[in-house]
Amino acid sequence: MKIKYLILILAAIIISCNEKSKPKEVASEPLTNEITIAFGSCAHSYDSLPIFDAVVSHNPAVWVWLGDIIYGDSHDMAVLKGKYDLQKEKPEYRKLMASSKIIGIWDDHDYGINDGGKNYSKKDESKELLLDFLDVSEDDPVRDHDGAYSEYDISVGEKLVKFILLDTRYFRDTLDPDFGSTARYLPNPEGDILGEQQWQWFEKILRDSKADFHVLGSGIQVIAEEQGYEKWANFPKSRERLFNLLSEINPKPLIIISGDRHIAEVSKIDLPGLSYPLYDFTASGLTHTWGMYWDEPNRYRVDSLIAAKNFGLIIVDWQGKNPLVTLEVRGEQNELIQEISVDY
Repeated sequence: MKIKYLILILAAIIISCNEKSKPKEVASEPLTNEITIAFGSCAHSYDSLPIFDAVVSHNPAVWVWLGDIIYGDSHDMAVLKGKYDLQKEKPEYRKLMASSKIIGIWDDHDYGINDGGKNYSKKDESKELLLDFLDVSEDDPVRDHDGAYSEYDISVGEKLVKFILLDTRYFRDTLDPDFGSTARYLPNPEGDILGEQQWQWFEKILRDSKADFHVLGSGIQVIAEEQGYEKWANFPKSRERLFNLLSEINPKPLIIISGDRHIAEVSKIDLPGLSYPLYDFTASGLTHTWGMYWDEPNRYRVDSLIAAKNFGLIIVDWQGKNPLVTLEVRGEQNELIQEISVDY
């Protein structure tokens, strides 16, 4: 009899471990061919968030934070928590929480230090505050590993959308200031962004994915390389590794979303081996944007650069075999600022 009970206990443990390793299904849309995804970044905790009324009007299935949820910039976790609490109690944000699933990843200011990387001494404590703000459950796999990277699935009728959120802070190598040009930093030719642990996780997620559409989230821009601030291009080896991985695996349609810049723009690059153009859709500036406009070069930009408060919308519609994807930049009053159609 004791052996029988022992077998039952072991079976329960195995089932529990298997369930914990699965990506969390954040929602399941009713039988439909369309999903709306909203995202944005950069919000001062002491400012109101009327832009979220515009977001809610689109009834997105998922809202994705892409960093700078707050401007914490402190080694004092009480400061970060206080700012998270202020953000979470805003009535406009509470409306969004009540209507959409919230997921996200940090960037530097909610990480805790401007342009910070792996040497920030409070990164583990800060991670817990981020996950608590996002209401991540205690049994979510993201709580069991270093860094805040995570994956989520959402079913859309018979289709599956996978969200992969990369952590570009916790493992990131350092950058040296560039005193000889207008750029903020010198490139780090051998430096890494993700760390080997996260790289291995990311590759496995991509290779094993059964999803029909992928949304890859990064706090900083991936494709743009001419701007002088933070970007994947500051770590050319990591950027090349990411592109090579996408080319080799050639997953079903994938779009990158990014934040950080206090602007909105869409960048596009063609990668050998990838059967579709790769887009990086940047939406940044929920409460603030550039004080003045200048013509920042970006050889990969599609359409124009937008220096206004904004959020991003991605509408994925499966009318045929391949999805028709619409990228929209929306303003504080829900005005349509830019629209780009992508036919995969």
